[in-house]
Amino acid sequence: MQYRRLGRSGLRVSTLSLGSWVTYHNQVDTGQAREMMAAAFDAGVNFFDNAEVYASGRSEEIMGRALKELAWPRLNYVVSTKFFWGLDRNGDAVNRKDTLNRKYLLQAIDGSLQRFGLDFIDLIYCHRPDPQTPVEETARAMNDIINQGKALYWGTSEWAAADIHAAWEVADRHGWHKPVMEQPQYHLFHRSRVEQEYAHLYDDIGLGLTTWSPLASGLLTGKYRAGVPEGSRGALENMAFLREGLVDAAKNAAVAKLEPIAAELGGTLAQLAIAWVAKNPHVSTVITGASKLSQLQANLGALELLDKLTPEVMARIDAISAPLAA
Repeated sequence: MQYRRLGRSGLRVSTLSLGSWVTYHNQVDTGQAREMMAAAFDAGVNFFDNAEVYASGRSEEIMGRALKELAWPRLNYVVSTKFFWGLDRNGDAVNRKDTLNRKYLLQAIDGSLQRFGLDFIDLIYCHRPDPQTPVEETARAMNDIINQGKALYWGTSEWAAADIHAAWEVADRHGWHKPVMEQPQYHLFHRSRVEQEYAHLYDDIGLGLTTWSPLASGLLTGKYRAGVPEGSRGALENMAFLREGLVDAAKNAAVAKLEPIAAELGGTLAQLAIAWVAKNPHVSTVITGASKLSQLQANLGALELLDKLTPEVMARIDAISAPLAA
């Protein structure tokens, strides 16, 4: 396993990490989570990603139980969670969802700590921007959470570059803990935010990236070329919003053209797609997901392709995928 600094911070995270979105509770129980987390940890993975909203808090509970059973030294792993949407099972109280106000954030961290069974969470994210709450209020609340010892670093997820810079500037001006990482979607068909919009932030504020969806929700595995297979992510009722994109004819045709390149390198389509994301030096870690152990082990094999992604190979990949990328 390779390790990279999280932006300009001193924290080092594994190049590949394991996330729980979609899978935990929906497809993966505590026993399966423990098995996959153990295998990932044995392979050198030290970062495990989560969010308050995933399975309405149950994802955090499953990961927390798995961590307790695994009993790793706390210094040896990094855990994250994200706040914004709240918990669906808590109803529609106005200050419980779709917000980053102080009241919500200071109570949300306590809920996550309880579900995880941890004394602190390493990384906390503002899961989406909140235009109704002043950025100064949000930044101060995140700073206070860190000062209280409940988290170590904070960042954002799917924020515009201007909003990230504004949060960083207000924190810098007040001497507060500044946001150090952003969690954006990044894959062969979704590039502009990471490669263009955020370009100046890597040098200006030392932004690190913990990217999600390297396989475009499974599109880049090739499994959707003939429709939506039973048991796949696209077949899940709560993932219905993904289906149209997964069966996109032009993108699936491009995926078919990428397959021979993956084979030439001695890997699979999925491994090629994950390695392509990890090839970007601004990416601190690539968050992968898995619903079974064999899938996790295959994803980890992407590291073997990294050195094979020469400029010539990258140019061939780009010629196929870039024209369809957003």
